[in-house]
Amino acid sequence: MELKRFILATAGHVDHGKSALVRALTGTDPDRLPEEKLRGITIELGFAQLELRMPDALLSIGIVDVPGHEDFVKNMVAGVGSIDLALLVVAADDGWMPQTEEHLQILIYLGVRRVVVALTKIDLVEAADAAEEKVRAQLRDTPFGDAAIVRTSITTGSGVEELKAQLAREFSVLVPQRDLGKPRLAVDRAFILRGIGTIVTGTLVGGTLRRGQAVVVQPAKIPARIRTIQNHNREVEAIGPGARTALSLPDVAVAREKNTLGVWRGDVITLSEFGEASAIADVMLSRSRRLPMKTRSIKHGTAMRVHHGSANFGARAFFQTSEELRAGETAIAQIRFDEPAFLFAGDRFVIRDAAEQNTLAGGVVLDPDSSARNFRRAAQREFLAKRAQAPHEAGVFVATQIGRDCAVKRNALVVKSSFSADDIAESLRSANVIERGELVVDAKWWNEFLRQAEATIDVEHRTHPNRRGLALSELRQALAGELPLPEVFDVLASELCRNGFVRTGEAIGRATHRPTLPLQLQIAAQ
Repeated sequence: MELKRFILATAGHVDHGKSALVRALTGTDPDRLPEEKLRGITIELGFAQLELRMPDALLSIGIVDVPGHEDFVKNMVAGVGSIDLALLVVAADDGWMPQTEEHLQILIYLGVRRVVVALTKIDLVEAADAAEEKVRAQLRDTPFGDAAIVRTSITTGSGVEELKAQLAREFSVLVPQRDLGKPRLAVDRAFILRGIGTIVTGTLVGGTLRRGQAVVVQPAKIPARIRTIQNHNREVEAIGPGARTALSLPDVAVAREKNTLGVWRGDVITLSEFGEASAIADVMLSRSRRLPMKTRSIKHGTAMRVHHGSANFGARAFFQTSEELRAGETAIAQIRFDEPAFLFAGDRFVIRDAAEQNTLAGGVVLDPDSSARNFRRAAQREFLAKRAQAPHEAGVFVATQIGRDCAVKRNALVVKSSFSADDIAESLRSANVIERGELVVDAKWWNEFLRQAEATIDVEHRTHPNRRGLALSELRQALAGELPLPEVFDVLASELCRNGFVRTGEAIGRATHRPTLPLQLQIAAQ
């Protein structure tokens, strides 16, 4: 029987019964702090597992129970960054509340694909149909307008089995997260277990991790090795994307506080070949149309908190063409982080105000390695405008990268993107590019570059016909302003030699060229 792994997160207002519902579904109490049990609300993220058997598959569902209280929305965002389905919990007696709305907007910002609504405490209302219709009205004109609504009561037990059945139907048609060969685990807990050492937990996305594998803790670039892997209390040799995962990293300390040596909540466990953290990223920001029109706009240069994965960064936003972003608007912006953030192009994130009181907007990363100097230049403006039209399409990613840079290393297209090496290779096959070893160059630019090099050599032949050709160092200097990468020149020289040119020592010239005296010297000689 095929095993399919998925991640589900709860969402909804405080005290609407999220944790109680998870307990009824799984038999596991997701509240893990004494204060949570004392206050009866979830403060930190809680975790549980639900297994659902289908005729052709076993569905292993990791459940992330998020806090609903407004003081802990920042923890909620950390829980829903990499989920397959959300369980939106709405109490029938209270109805749609402020954090219900905020959580819904966060789900939309983060690109959550599907939602199931649990209408809880149904035993406390007489007009159940009216309560359901009010929720349905709130979902209209959202991506979840057709979401299933299941009436439940933890007190009577009604609806719990129906909810399980509905979840099974939803997951049976969802495609499990792809293995892109690029594992990233956003750490949501880091602690020391006596006799074992450092343990980190999180939701694995993008690829597979294996026991004994060398990894790195980003953004601090701390090397480590995985001693053991657990998935829902079971030790495994390897674990793929879409799974709640615990890793034993005995070589790494647990940081005492943020920005000290060691692993910390918000760090990312990944592989060393996937680059380094970014100080600046160009992004597309969107604000919900559901925000009241009187909502204060986001001003150019506004300080904010950026929530990405399980991390939470201080930053400022700068707009490319405007001075502010109002409710319902979308704009290209540059995020300048107070500290480096480990991002891939295509990653989604949420921004909240600096005081963590309100969710302001959501966004998608367009260029994870940008610079303040280039942000408003014409080439970058065109690049961002095109990429923003389809930030999750590999073909657009490849075309925009090569169109702007003219020449790139093939590996650079893979490293900090949300696409697999196969995705990139397929896109290259249909792109107007020329591949030379590890270099990929824009075909139109390359042909013009070749003609420019040929013309430069021809000038040398006319000016100094007695020479065999142009010194390679002089050709490199003449073309320096056009070289996107140093390696391009060596490829250029080889290409010329395959097409009618020849190298003689440290010079290059046309194969048909025969050194002769300049005309004035020929006349003098006669």
